[in-house]
Parts: sequence; C-alpha cells; structure tokens
Amino acid sequence: MSSYPARAVVDLAAIRSNVAALREHAGGVPVMAVVKADGYGHGLVPSARAALAGGATWLGVAQVDEALALRTAGITAPVLAWLYGPGAPLEAAVAARVDLSVAAPWALDGVVVAARATGVTARVHVKVDTGLGRNGVPPAELADLLDAALRAQAEGAVAVVGLFSHLAFADAPDHPTVRGQAAVFADAVALAERAGARLEVRHLANSAATLTDASVRYDLVRPGLAVYGLSPVPQVGDPASFGLTPAMRLEADLALVKRVPAGQGVSYAHAYTTPRETMLGLVPIGYADGVPRHASGTQDRWGGPVQVGGRRLGVAGRVCMDQVVLDLGPDAAEQAGDTVVLFGSGADGEPTAEDWAQVAGTISYEIVTRVGARVPRVVVGDEAVAPTVEADEDLQ
Repeated sequence: MSSYPARAVVDLAAIRSNVAALREHAGGVPVMAVVKADGYGHGLVPSARAALAGGATWLGVAQVDEALALRTAGITAPVLAWLYGPGAPLEAAVAARVDLSVAAPWALDGVVVAARATGVTARVHVKVDTGLGRNGVPPAELADLLDAALRAQAEGAVAVVGLFSHLAFADAPDHPTVRGQAAVFADAVALAERAGARLEVRHLANSAATLTDASVRYDLVRPGLAVYGLSPVPQVGDPASFGLTPAMRLEADLALVKRVPAGQGVSYAHAYTTPRETMLGLVPIGYADGVPRHASGTQDRWGGPVQVGGRRLGVAGRVCMDQVVLDLGPDAAEQAGDTVVLFGSGADGEPTAEDWAQVAGTISYEIVTRVGARVPRVVVGDEAVAPTVEADEDLQ
C-alpha cells in the first residue's frame, strides 16, 4: 500500500463502458483502442484489458516497447505500433506478432530484415501523410514504397495488411482539411489496391472522427482520448453527450491546514496575497506530479480548480514542484488528511480534466497524460476484466 499522499483512481468499468459506446458510434466498424502513453496516463495493461473487455478487437500504441509490454502481460489481441526510429527492437516485435507501421523505405527495410531473421512474416500497415505533415510517406512516394513492400510480400517476408493516416483537424469537423485529407486517403487506398495490395484494414478515424464523421470510418476506427471518457470535441459536446464517462479521478490529501492573517503572501513570488484572515490548505501534489504550472492562481483569479468539503475552490498562487496551496476561507473546517479532488468525472460536482485544460490553456489530453509516475494508480471496477484476451486466429 503506497503512503504517497495523492492518487489517480482509474475506473476500468468506465473504460469498458466507453469502448462499448464508441462501438455504437462507429456503427459496427471494429474498434482499435489506443493505449499509448501508458494508456493516456491510466495504465497501459489495465486499460488495454478493460478496452478489450468492452469490445475493442485491436489495440494501438505508438512505441514498439509498449506493444511488447502488452505481449509480456499475456495480451494476444492484434496490436499495431506506429512510431519508431532506427534501432527499434523490430525482431522482437515481429516475433511477438506485433503489426508494424511502415512510413519510409528505411522502415520497410528494417522490417524485412527482422522478418528474415525470425522466419516470421511481418504484418505491416503503410502510413500515408495525407496532409498532417507529420509521420507518413508523402503521396508522391507512395507508389515506390508500395512496390517495394509488395516485392517483399511476394518473397514471404511481409504481408501488407493495412493502409492508414491521421487527420489534422478532426476536432474541427467542418474544417476543409478533413474532406481534403479524406480525398487524398481515398486516392491512396485506390493506388494500393491497383498495385495488388489486399488490404484487411483501412483506418483514418481518431476519437473525434469516430464521434462526428461516419464517412471516414472505413474498416477500423482508432479512438484514443474517448476511450478514457474525455471529449475530443468539447465545443461540440461534453463526455455525457457522447455516452462517455471520464475514467480518472486525481485526488490528494491535505498535508497542513493553518490560519494566516490578511496580507499573507502565498507561494513563490507572492502571486496571491490573502485579502483577509483565512485558513490555508497545503495540497502535496505539484508540477512534478503533472499539475500544470500554467494553472497557477493570481490575485485576480483562482488557478486550477479543486473540490474540497463539497466546495469548488482553486489554486492560490504558484503551482510548486511538490505542492499547491488553497485559500480555504476564514471559516473552513477542513483538517490535514481530508481529501481534495483535483479532477474527476464531474458527476459529483468535482472539476474535470477539461476544466483544468481551460484554466491552463491546453487540452484534456495533456492533463491526464502528464499525471506523474510517482502518483500511484488505484484501479477500481476491474471485476470483468480478464487477464488475457485471445486474438482472432485470422490475424496471427
């Protein structure tokens, strides 16, 4: 049992329910639950198991090491890893039946070498840059990469099973780039099929597109943030409007409560000064734990919101490395050991990750993924999560 005075409570039942809701939004299209970045801060393996229990049939990660960790944990469902550099453990990935993204000739060469070394046919998904300007082969170079990949397929080294891309403005569903990228992707699919690729899956839709754009769902949707119950399009709808429940509650125990006079400067640089005699509460969690420093409070406005004693307050003064301070008010009854909720589902009036994002000028993705490793994850709602999930034999 950890003695750390803060914890991130992760509700696996919420993750299961969210995936079930996403399956409905996808209209029967299979779901790849993205569990990269330690399951968006919720825990890689528990999140993966919960997502599979909720009906996901694929898992997606960024790094090869994440995929191998899933295999080590006994999860045998199809896994795609899509971001790696030269020197990545591709032999181990191929041997573990991890699907791999190929976005450049050097990556294809590396996968082919790994396949020959292991004697296992590598399953690859060609990544196309349809306009995000990030990872992916440019459309002008796609034909050459496909030609090389299909030659490798003819010798049995690889199987070209997928083609995919990623949208730049999916969180703005009416942005013209969404339709533009969709058209480029459709052209890429047609090119691959003319070249002789027998694609099992074509995938383009992330969380936002899964929830708002049926036209880009293809054979597989790839939600990430929404798996954890947060809305990727808060300007369109909150989590509840999409049938989602935030799965993480970040809380800490008050370490100190003390009375101070009016005019007391609080935290570094005295960005906040008490306007009257009051009680201050010390919360032992700070930017080393993932609390954004940009959510510091000033004399003119509270910082990051919290709930304590049924009341909504905010950080008073600067967020420090290991702690923040609250102005509890002159009549506060809180004591050391009482619980402060930084964010949660919002169901009981507590702040949400989106609330923190608004104060910090960021997005809810960052709020949950930046919760530090030293904050223990307390898993609840895991009764229906099986320890392993068998893969579809056709995808081995």
